[in-house]
Amino acid sequence: MPFYHTLGSIPPKRHTIFKKPDGNLYYEQLFGTIGFDGMSTNSYHCHRPTQVKEIKGSYSVAPKVAIKNNIKSYRFHGFKVNPEKDYLKSRKNVLINSDVSIILSAPQNLATDYFYKNTDSDELLFIHRGSGKFRSHLGNLDFKYGDYIVVPRGTIYKLDFDTSDNRLFIVESRRPIYTPKRYRNWFGQLLEHSPYCERDLRAPYELETNDEKGEFLIKVKKQDEIFDMIYATHPFDVIGYDGFNFPYAFSIHDFEPITGRIHQPPPVHQTFETDAFVVCSFVPRLYDYHPDSIPAPYNHSNIDSDEVLYYVDGDFMSRNDVDAGHISLHPAGIPHGPHPGAVERSIGKTKTDELAVMVDTFKPLMVTEEAMQIADEDYYKSWLE
Repeated sequence: MPFYHTLGSIPPKRHTIFKKPDGNLYYEQLFGTIGFDGMSTNSYHCHRPTQVKEIKGSYSVAPKVAIKNNIKSYRFHGFKVNPEKDYLKSRKNVLINSDVSIILSAPQNLATDYFYKNTDSDELLFIHRGSGKFRSHLGNLDFKYGDYIVVPRGTIYKLDFDTSDNRLFIVESRRPIYTPKRYRNWFGQLLEHSPYCERDLRAPYELETNDEKGEFLIKVKKQDEIFDMIYATHPFDVIGYDGFNFPYAFSIHDFEPITGRIHQPPPVHQTFETDAFVVCSFVPRLYDYHPDSIPAPYNHSNIDSDEVLYYVDGDFMSRNDVDAGHISLHPAGIPHGPHPGAVERSIGKTKTDELAVMVDTFKPLMVTEEAMQIADEDYYKSWLE
């Protein structure tokens, strides 16, 4: 994340002696990306963060592909994904390629008895239902409906929920997730035309410094397998850190929409980016104000990208028969646009209350077996008059 954050206690100079009250050393760890060229954080631990006691084994979580070469538009009923008590078991891959996995999750347990680390992917967690606390080795964040949580790869974390009724839309990215570069100046600061600024981004606000030895289960994801690793010390033993690489939260409700006299293209809704896909937020906003404007989007072909829309709330004016939790997939090269009647209905309207998350991928998405269990096979016919 391109802004500096510090939490807890750190020495005045990095890579120098930092002593505990008893005279022993704290142990420094560089938590960095892209070799030593990307964003990084320096953290200080009560114990060496390298103490693996045992690797108990592993199991596959590789998604099963139902359609490898897809040309069909689909609608998926996301809320038909059955809840699971365990957080990791609840994560169901629905759309995948070599850069990204789009996942639905409905965990019921209030907390887990293990910690989790994804070594391959950044994770973007969108909270559709539920609230609670995101706990990590780099500090804690409170979350609620509408929050994005950006989790850099390698972060050790847990999710503690307030209730058992939870729904998450998760994007796993093999590429780092950043704020869009066109929103930032050459120093990394978000510019005046950005639809949000650093004030809207919530960095971790408290550290859990657990100075404990024992056996602590960390489930580590690597190349579509989960490894059960036993650490000899508590993974949340950080006394302090500083840097640019840490989890943070941003509410979709704090995204300020960009509007114009005529219909604005999807990039005005962009919220996050990688070099393999983008994430956009559609939020309540005023419609276009040209006297002859058509608020509904024009028909278009995503020639270079697959378009995924996750419907969160409100009435999405360009679609017929869409409910919360639905996902639409419009594959690259196939024109799509408003459903019949949507253009006519939109004329004269002054605002929309829609809420949705969009993911546009630059490689084609494959449809999984889990997705086909909740698929509307006839959606591609929904533009017929």
